[in-house]
Amino acid sequence: MARSSASRSARGGAPGSYVALLRGINVGGKNKLPMVELAALFTEAGCSAVRTYIQSGNVVFGVAPEQAERLPELIARLIAERFDLRVPVVLRSAEQIREVARGNPFLEAGADLDALHVAFLASKPAPGRVAELDPNRSPPDAFRVIGREVYLFLPGGVARTKLTNGFFDSKLATISTVRNWRTVLKLLEMA
Repeated sequence: MARSSASRSARGGAPGSYVALLRGINVGGKNKLPMVELAALFTEAGCSAVRTYIQSGNVVFGVAPEQAERLPELIARLIAERFDLRVPVVLRSAEQIREVARGNPFLEAGADLDALHVAFLASKPAPGRVAELDPNRSPPDAFRVIGREVYLFLPGGVARTKLTNGFFDSKLATISTVRNWRTVLKLLEMA
């Protein structure tokens, strides 16, 4: 018991629960990154209780809040060094994932859960950039930007929409990674 207390205080306090969302790995046979090796990188970076969910780069772990801030850059650098891949990493606390699950505006309208997705943004976009987004870019698809999330209603599916990572990245001057609604709920359960 004394040993774990000592290592915890050396790392900056009690760990919180976090979710890392990596973009573009193991999708369509590209950017292969084994989940076991990805989990090992998080452990090496000082995280505890590291678990992955499905093969597309979802990692749930514990880490001191002071360390969490530097993790996206650190993990992206380690992936680049070890696997020669450029992979953006977006981070959310368990509480932030809970807020995302509670705050989906399309749930109130009774939307089909299979049509719901969330684009997690690396940084909060400027209000002017949000205002310039074309709401009619991809009918019947719809979106709402709330904080660092873009809630998506994609009745035709994610493969057919023009509301892509590239669109949001360029228009909002940030980095995005999209998860379907069931994955968001599973990550909340795990966190």
